[in-house]
Amino acid sequence: MFVSYRAAIGASVLLGLVSGAAIAAGDLSRQTPIEVTVTLGSPGKHEFAPKQLKLETGKLYKLILRNDSNDPHYFTSHAFSQMVWTRKVQVTQQRDGKSVTLAEFKGAMREIEVYPGHSAEWWLVPVAAGRATDLRCDIKGADGKTHADLGMTGEIVIE
Repeated sequence: MFVSYRAAIGASVLLGLVSGAAIAAGDLSRQTPIEVTVTLGSPGKHEFAPKQLKLETGKLYKLILRNDSNDPHYFTSHAFSQMVWTRKVQVTQQRDGKSVTLAEFKGAMREIEVYPGHSAEWWLVPVAAGRATDLRCDIKGADGKTHADLGMTGEIVIE
């Protein structure tokens, strides 16, 4: 009886460790984010680079939105915002070669504006598969055309 009691306790401890590891695998606070950088324009060009993003459901991403141009740009997609869970968005700045966080936002995001020479980090988890074809920058230039009219559009595919 004593031996079987020990075996039962040992089995319970082992089962607890295994199920704890399974729970930790789904713990977003313990996942290392997959970094994906999107460049919002470049001097003289209105474009997203890359023009198409491919993400997977259930994985934590740090979407780095970097504006290397001389104009502010939007990263706007209503469809994409409905397909992801946002952990946070951080506004960052380079200081002495290091990225410094200036502000952090939580909750649903639909549009992020990034000023020239700056970056934002959107920490998110895709929760629905699909295709968002409405990625665009709707900032208007002096000629009345939006950056989207000039080619700053894109697509996000979630598998």
